[in-house]
Amino acid sequence: MRTVFQTTFREARGTLVPDLAGPQGPLPPLLLVLTLVSGLVDSFSYLVLGHVFVANMTGNVVFLAFSLAGASGFSRIAAGLSLLSFVCGAAAGGRLALRVVSHRARLLLTSATVQVVLVLAAWVLSRVVDLPPRGGDRWALIVLLGVAMGMQNAVVRRLAVPDLTTTVLTMTIVGIASDSRLAGGATSKSGRRLLSVLALFAGALAGAALVGHGHADLSLLIATAALAVVLAALFPQRRSALAWTG
Repeated sequence: MRTVFQTTFREARGTLVPDLAGPQGPLPPLLLVLTLVSGLVDSFSYLVLGHVFVANMTGNVVFLAFSLAGASGFSRIAAGLSLLSFVCGAAAGGRLALRVVSHRARLLLTSATVQVVLVLAAWVLSRVVDLPPRGGDRWALIVLLGVAMGMQNAVVRRLAVPDLTTTVLTMTIVGIASDSRLAGGATSKSGRRLLSVLALFAGALAGAALVGHGHADLSLLIATAALAVVLAALFPQRRSALAWTG
C-alpha cells in the first residue's frame, strides 16, 4: 500500500512540476488549469443558465433527449444551441490546429487567447443583465461559452497529453479503477488522473459556491483569470524549439 501511495504521489508531482524539457513540457499543469475552467463554466451554465452544460456535451445529449421526451426543467433549445455552439467552436479549433500544428505552444496560446475574449465577453454580459437571464441574453451566454469550450476541447485533443482531456472524465475514472493493482494492472497512473478529477471538482465546487452566495458572475471572471495564467505561461514559449513544442 505504501508503494502505491508513493507511486501516486510521484506521478502527481511529475504532473504539477513537469520536466520542461520532457515530451510534454509545461502542458500537464496548464491543462489542469483548463480543467478547472471547465468546472467553473459548467457550474455557471448548469446552475444559472438552466440545466445546460457548455463544456460537457454528453450531458447535453442526455438533456436534449429528456426535453424531447417531455421531462420538466429541461430546454431543447438550450441543449441544442449549446451543442451547436460547441461544434462550431470545435470546428474552429480544428482549423486552428491545421494552421499551427507544428508548434504546440503557439496552438494552445492562440486558442486560450480566443477563449479569454469569449469568456470575458460572457462575464461582461452577465454583469449587465439580470441573472438568471432570459431569452436572447440566455442564448448569447450559451453561445459565447459553448464556442469557447468547443475550441478548448478540439485543441486539447490535438495536443494529446495522456489522461488530461480537461472535460470528460468518465474514461479517466475508469482508467483509475481498471488499471489499478486491485484489478490486476501494473499501474493506474492514478496521480495524474486523480489531479484531473480534483481540478474539475474544484472548479465546479467553487462555481457552485459562488452561485449559492449570489456571486454567479465571479465564476466567469475567475475562469478568465485562469485562462490568463495559461497565456502568461505560454507567451514566453511561443518561439521555443524544445521537443515538446513540436
